[in-house]
Order: sequence, then C-alpha cells, then structure tokens
Amino acid sequence: MDQTPDIAATRLPGDVLARNFADAHPPLTANQAIIEAERCYFCHDAPCIEACPTGIDIPSFIHKIASGNLRGSARTILESNILGGSCARVCPTEILCEGKCVRNTQDARPIQIGALQRHATDWQMAHGGQPFARAAATGRRVAVVGAGPAGLACAHRLAMHGHDVDVYDARPKAGGLNEYGVAAYKLADDFAQREIDFLLEIGGIVLHPDHCLGRDITVPSLREDHDAVVLTLGHAGVRSPGLAGQDLAGVVSAVDFIATLRASPTKADVPVGRRVVVIGGGNTAVDAAVQARRLGADEVTMVYRRGADHMSATTVEQEWAQTNGVTIRHWAAPTDIRGADGSVTGVAFTQGAPGADGRPVYDGLSFTVAADMVLLAVGQVFVADPLEGSGVSLAGGRILVDGAGRTTVPGVYAGGDCTPGPDLTVSAVRDGRDIAEQIHADLMSHPPLQKA
Repeated sequence: MDQTPDIAATRLPGDVLARNFADAHPPLTANQAIIEAERCYFCHDAPCIEACPTGIDIPSFIHKIASGNLRGSARTILESNILGGSCARVCPTEILCEGKCVRNTQDARPIQIGALQRHATDWQMAHGGQPFARAAATGRRVAVVGAGPAGLACAHRLAMHGHDVDVYDARPKAGGLNEYGVAAYKLADDFAQREIDFLLEIGGIVLHPDHCLGRDITVPSLREDHDAVVLTLGHAGVRSPGLAGQDLAGVVSAVDFIATLRASPTKADVPVGRRVVVIGGGNTAVDAAVQARRLGADEVTMVYRRGADHMSATTVEQEWAQTNGVTIRHWAAPTDIRGADGSVTGVAFTQGAPGADGRPVYDGLSFTVAADMVLLAVGQVFVADPLEGSGVSLAGGRILVDGAGRTTVPGVYAGGDCTPGPDLTVSAVRDGRDIAEQIHADLMSHPPLQKA
C-alpha cells in the first residue's frame, strides 16, 4: 500500500469551495418569517424563555415580527443578548429554546426561533444601526481581558451605562470563538466582525488586540489603571490525547484547523488529507469533520470512544455530519497513531461496548483506519499560567467566582468559559452581561474602587 501522505490544498474548484462554505442555512424571507411567527402561541409562561440562558422574551419578539415591527423585535432580543445575531446562527436551539417549544407536543415541529431571531437582528444590523444610546459618562474605566462573546457582551453593557472600557485580547482580531472556533459556514460573510462593528457603535469601547495576559499586561497592572477588571479568557489550551505518534506530520489540532479555515477568504489555500480521521465527539469535531469533507477530502471518519447518546455534539450536529458524508464510528478508543517516514498513515483503535453501568468496556480487539490527516478534537482547557502571581484563585481548573462573578481579588471579576459552567456561546454572553450589571452596581453604590 502506498504510504505517501496525501495532503493538499485546492482539491476543489473555487466556485465549489465558495458554495461549500457559504451560509449553511439561508435566512428566512420576509413572508416566510411572518408565516413562521404566526405559528407561535405566544405563551404567557413560555418554557422557551426559561430555556434561553440570556432570558430573551421570545414570544414578544416573535409577536413583533408577526405584526411587522422588526425594529421592536430586534430591540427585544438585543437588550437581553447583544450578540443575538451570532447566537441565532450557532446556538444549539434544538436543546434550548426550540427544544422546549410547546409545538413539539402537538405537531412535532417547533417554532424556528433561531431563524426568526436571525431575521430580526439581521434587519437591525442592515437598517437600524445600534439601537441603544450610551449613558452620560461616569468617569470610571474598566478593563476586559478577552474579546470573545463574554468580554464583548460585558463591554457593551458597561459602555451603555457610561463607563469607558478597554478590551484586551491576545489575538489580532476580536471575536474569540465566533471569529476563530466556529465552522465557516455557520458564520459566513465575515459576520463575526460585522457584528463586532455593530456592537462597537455604542461608543466608549477601545479594542487592544495582540495584548497577551502575562506577557504584555497583568492583572495587577490593569488594576492600577482601571476601576475594575473582568477576565473573560475562554479556553486557550487544547487537551492532549497522549497518544504515541501524535507528533507525526499530518496530525493537527481540530481547533487550529478550524482557525486556519476561518482566516482564509477563499479556503483554496487550506490543505486537507484525502483520508481524514477526526478523534472526538463534540461540536468542534463535527465542525472539523464536515469542513474537511467540504474542502474535498474523499473519506472523513469521526471516531468517538462511547455511544451517540454520550456525544456532546447534539443529535442535529451528528445528523449534519452524516448528511455531509462523514462516517461516525462509536465505541472505539484510539490506542496510537501510526506513521511512516515521519508522516501519519492511520490510527489504531480498540473496539468497545457499553458495560452494565453504561461505561465503555474495551475487548482488546483492534482495528486501524487509514489516514493522511488526523484532526484531534478531544477538548479544550483553561490555561491558568497568565494568572500566576495575580492572587486570583482557581477551582476545578477554572477561575473561582461567587454568584456575582467576583473573584477572590477585590475589583476583579470573571465569566464565560474560564469559570465553572456550560461552555456555550449564549451562556458566555449572559455571564458578560450580568457581570457588567454587577460592576455597574458596585461602582455606582460605592466610591471609586481603590486601585492597587
């Protein structure tokens, strides 16, 4: 068998790549949106509101769409979730708001809440501009470290209250997960940056890219110059599977693979193997697998150590992968990555099955899946090294906070994926918004916080 690795860019013509990485779910037309909105029962005690981490008044915004009030609909969404446009595209609505829709119990088809939310917020961005006015300047300045969903939501809410905000990020672009970690077809047409431009229209927010905590800035130095500091650091590290052969050429972090795709305008310069194996069972694994197929890989196999019900990727995401030609194999754990002449040739697995307690039991029988490229998607982790010497305490590998987002250092707050809780974009937005409200209350009810 030929052992030469087959990794190359431009496997598909430019027009095919453009179609493959265009918006995966085109927006509703005006008529479609009205028809869908009129299906809503506008429940008084709506379970969809309870299921939304940011608590958007979903029946209210849908009713406004039905009545033709798109400006009012968008405002209802954005006052709870300023990143409502991206959340409408990336949220797992099937397990959140749409999963709780009462329509599920009647005709088995929930209201398309995500699509309707996108319809309203897209209209606002295209026609209405920033819907919120900045309050009178308070003279207080807050530093936000991390320009992902939590940090941006926090900065916007603080700016609304009249505070000046400095947002620092280690990367050259703001956006965090939305800019670097989501499949290109989910946030197409540079939407992440357009949404940031929209958010910044509130005024009072200054972005500081290429500022790495622990290298260019520190928590104590920020406290010297600001009335409060917010840490929204996200997950900067990638979990290692600890497999022999993981350093072979052709073995790539799925996170880096997705980031490379996000940075490429045409995708034609992104190399992909002809036979790709993706190790992992989350949404990152699905995003990497589907995009490998859409780049032109002939075979993409996604392998997970447990069953479909245990995968963190939703059922909808799993079906999306399979619809795109990805083969998903369950109950198989990788044992080592095989190679020749320094390059990957395949991945060896041991077959398993669910034991009596539901945990996997591996029988020792092995099989190998041939591969030119292996994408590792076994999880991301919070990196605490930049906090060394800051006095910020950790718990369970993340930043320890109280119910209001305060850390163990006075005047320093934290939220989003770097704190305990679900790793969802919409949850990060909620954290950022709520921390901003707490900071505003703390600053306005007391003399200026004593700086370090």
